[in-house]
Amino acid sequence: MLFILLLFPVIVVSQRFDLQYGKLQNLKGISEYNVTFDYNGLNVHGFETEELYLREKMKKREEKGHDEDFKAEWYGSRKQLYEPAFINYFNKSFKKGEIKVGVFPEAKYTMHVKTLWIYPGYNAGTAIEPAKITALITVSETQNPDNVLVKILFEKSIGLEHELGNTLGDRISWAYEKLAKNLSLQLKRFL
Repeated sequence: MLFILLLFPVIVVSQRFDLQYGKLQNLKGISEYNVTFDYNGLNVHGFETEELYLREKMKKREEKGHDEDFKAEWYGSRKQLYEPAFINYFNKSFKKGEIKVGVFPEAKYTMHVKTLWIYPGYNAGTAIEPAKITALITVSETQNPDNVLVKILFEKSIGLEHELGNTLGDRISWAYEKLAKNLSLQLKRFL
């Protein structure tokens, strides 16, 4: 029984990501990445497409005239919240600046974060559910994107908890922080 209990954390940790191509060792020695984000074709939990999700949420807000506001916030949060959350959390994870990500078009390598699935979570007063995301992170040469070093799938990264705020954008941005945390933990193994 003790053996099973000791093995359980290893199983849980190993389920955080799936290395789909390459080896994490291929990233050893890389200290800077240009980072790009892609949301094309993402699915929202419980809906066949992102468009169907937006249509339903906008319809609920149409009567009060907030439907277009919801849509603008949904798309605007990507650049305003999600991407900075990922970049900032990742960079803070490397306190000495051993590895950093950002908009560095001259960097030799690019880290491409493709969001595949979002569970927005909810805040219903006393009942709060964190957001989750699934993302495929691909690292390739910036000048030769066909030269892929690794592809890593992170499934259902659960948003980190914060005391302040709990809007839709907040919850999803916290899931991007968790994604950055999970990735940085793996990269630290090869410093």
